[in-house]
Amino acid sequence: MVDGRYRTGRTAADDGPDGPPSAVAADRPPDSPLADPAAVHFDDEERPARALTGRIGIAVAVVAFAAALLVLWQVFRPLAQGSQFYLIIFLAGTLPLVFLVYRSGFPPRKKNEPDLEADQPDLKTIKPKRRDLPSPLDWALAAITLLVCLYPVNPFGGGYNEFLNRQGLLETPDVIAGAVMLVLVVEACRRTTGLALPIVCLAFLAYGYYGGLLPQNWSIAHSGLDFAQIVDALYNSGSGFYGTPLDVAATYIVLFTIYGAVLDLSGASRFFVDLSVAAFRKSRSAAGRTAVAAGFLLGTVSGSGTATAVSVGAVTWPMLRRAGYPAEQAGGMLAAAGVGAILSPPTLGAAAFIVAEYLDVSYLTVLGWAMIPTVLYYLGILLAVEIDVRRFQVRPIDAPATSAWRLLGRFGYHFSSLVLIVLLLAVGQSATRAVVYATLLAAVLSFLDRRAWLTPRRLFAALSAGVRGVLPVVAVCAAAGIITATTTKTGLGAQLASLLIDGARAVSDNPTVVLALTVVLAAIALAVLGLAVPVTASFIIGWVIIGPALLGLGVSAPAAAMFVFYYSVLSEVTPPTALAAVGASAITGGRTVPTMWQALKYALPAFLAPIAFVLTDPGEYLLARGPVTGVVWATVVAAFAVVGLAVATGGWVPGIGAAGPASRVLGGVAGLLLLYLAPLTIAAGAVALALAAGIAIIHRTGRTTL
Repeated sequence: MVDGRYRTGRTAADDGPDGPPSAVAADRPPDSPLADPAAVHFDDEERPARALTGRIGIAVAVVAFAAALLVLWQVFRPLAQGSQFYLIIFLAGTLPLVFLVYRSGFPPRKKNEPDLEADQPDLKTIKPKRRDLPSPLDWALAAITLLVCLYPVNPFGGGYNEFLNRQGLLETPDVIAGAVMLVLVVEACRRTTGLALPIVCLAFLAYGYYGGLLPQNWSIAHSGLDFAQIVDALYNSGSGFYGTPLDVAATYIVLFTIYGAVLDLSGASRFFVDLSVAAFRKSRSAAGRTAVAAGFLLGTVSGSGTATAVSVGAVTWPMLRRAGYPAEQAGGMLAAAGVGAILSPPTLGAAAFIVAEYLDVSYLTVLGWAMIPTVLYYLGILLAVEIDVRRFQVRPIDAPATSAWRLLGRFGYHFSSLVLIVLLLAVGQSATRAVVYATLLAAVLSFLDRRAWLTPRRLFAALSAGVRGVLPVVAVCAAAGIITATTTKTGLGAQLASLLIDGARAVSDNPTVVLALTVVLAAIALAVLGLAVPVTASFIIGWVIIGPALLGLGVSAPAAAMFVFYYSVLSEVTPPTALAAVGASAITGGRTVPTMWQALKYALPAFLAPIAFVLTDPGEYLLARGPVTGVVWATVVAAFAVVGLAVATGGWVPGIGAAGPASRVLGGVAGLLLLYLAPLTIAAGAVALALAAGIAIIHRTGRTTL
C-alpha cells in the first residue's frame, strides 16, 4: 500500500496512468486465477484516507512531490542549519496534508445507487457520488498547522537561531504556538490511527503536569512540570516533536515508502506473485506455499503486515479455496505470511529503523540480527502449511503453465534493486543513499518493460504516493515525541522498569527466575500495548519502559531491542485485535476470531524465539552475534524447536503421520525446552521430541496393522 487508502481494482503496476496492464499480467494465461485480481490495500498504521481527485488532488500531489524532492535533496546536500531545521520544514510540508487527506470521522456513505423509480436505469438515472472533499474546518486546520510548524523559523520572531536560544525560557507567543502544535499533532494522530494512541499521549501529558501531586513516597512521583516546561520539551528540544522518531520517519522511512511506490509501479508486485505461483505449481501444497512466498516477496514493497496479508489474499484466496483450505485456516496463513513482511529483510518495518537509530548501529546490522529469526519464522509457517495439506486433504490445483525460470529470465531484474540495497550497505554506504540508488535503479529498469515504463507522469505519481504513504507514520512519530519527552523529563522509564523488576523479585530472589518472570511480564505488557497502538508507537513506548528493565538485568542492548521489536510487530496477529487476521478474514469470508487463533498458530515461533534472545547468553546466537559455530548450533537447535512447536499446534509429525495427544504435548514441551538453549534443556528437549516421534510411529504402525 503506497497511497494510504483502500484501492479496489487493478494494482498500479497493472493499470498505471500511462499504460495498459503490465507485461507480467500479459504473460499470464487468460484462465489463470490471477488474470484479473482485485487488489485491496490497507495499511495497519492508519485509517482509510480520502481519494482526492481534481484540483485538490493535484494540489496535494504537488505538495507531496515537493516534500519528496526535499527528502532526496537532504540525502545528498543536507541543509546547513542542521537536522532539526530540516525536520521543521519536513513536518511543515507533511503534517498539514494529514488534515486534507484524512477525515475527521468515518467515510461518508456512497450515493451511487440506481434510481429505483426508473424502469430502465441509465446514466441519467444514476445518482452521482458525493465527492469526499476536505471541509472548511479541514482547510483551516491545515493552514494553522502550516503556520505553527513554520513558527520556529519565522523571521519576524528572530528566526531559527533565536528560537533555539529561547530554549527553557519560552516567551508567551512561543508557548501559544507550541500549545496549538500539541493539539494539532494529537488530532492528526487521531485522524490517522484512531483514539487509542492520542489517549495514551494525553495520559502521559497528564502525568507530566499532575505527577507532582502524587504522594512523594510513590516511586513514580516527580516534582511536577508546569505547562511552559512541557511545551518547551515538546516544541524546542530534541526529545519532543522533533525527536528520534520523527527523525527516522523523515530520513529513512519516507525514502523506503518512495522506493516501494516506484517498485510497485514498475510491475514488481505482480511479478512476485506470478513467480510464487510458477515456482510451486506442481506441488500438492502449491496454494499454501504460493501464499507464503508471495507474502515474503510483496513485503519488500509494502512493509506493512496488514496490507501484505490483504493484497496476497486478494490474489491467492481463490487458489486456496479450490485447493480445499477452510476459510479460517487460509486467513490465518495469509495473516502470518503478511506479518512476515515486517520481520523480513531487506525492508523491515518502520520500527527497525528506530532500532538502528536508538542503538547507534547501521541498518545493515539490524538486518543481520533479523536473518535467523526470519528463517525460523518462515520455517514454522511452511511446516504448518505442509501439515495442513495432510490434515485437511488439500487438493492439487491447476496452476498456470508459465515456467518460473522463464519469468526469472524475463522479469528477474526486479530483484536487482533489492540486492543493490544490501550490497551498498555492505560496502559502507548509508541506508539513505542505498535506498535512493536502489530507487533510481528500479526506475531505470522499468524501461525494460514497455507497459511498465516510469514516464515523468508516473514518476511524479510514485514520489507523491510515497510521501502520502508516510503521512500516518509522521503523525504517529510526532505524537510519540510526547511520550519520549515526558519520559525523559520525569524519569518515568527508569521508575516503571524498576517496578517491573521489583514485581518479579517479589516472587523469587533467584536471578534466573527474576529474569524469566520479567521477560514474561514484558511480553504480556508489549502484547497488550500493541492491541491499542500502531507498531511504531508500540516499539517506542516499549523501548522507553521495557528496555531499561531488560538492560538492568544484564540483557544486551541488541537482544533487548529486538525482543521489544518482535513483540511490537506481533500485535498484528495477537487476539483480540489482530489487524492482519481481521484483514485476511475480510478477504476469505471466514469468522474473524477463529482466523485470529489460526494466525497465532502459524506465527507461534515468532512469539517464542524473542524470549530465547534474552533468557540465556547463547540466545544471542540467534541474532547472529557470536562465533560461527555457536550461531550454527543455536540455529539448528532452534529449528528443531520449531518442529516441536509445529507438532504441538498442527497435530502431525512431519514424515511420520498424525500425532496423538501424547505426541502433541511432548512436541510442545520439546519446543520450549530446546529454545532455552542450555545444555541440560537441549538434551531433555531432544529426548521429548524423539519420544513424540516414536509414539507417532507406534500409532501409525498400529493403524496399519489393523
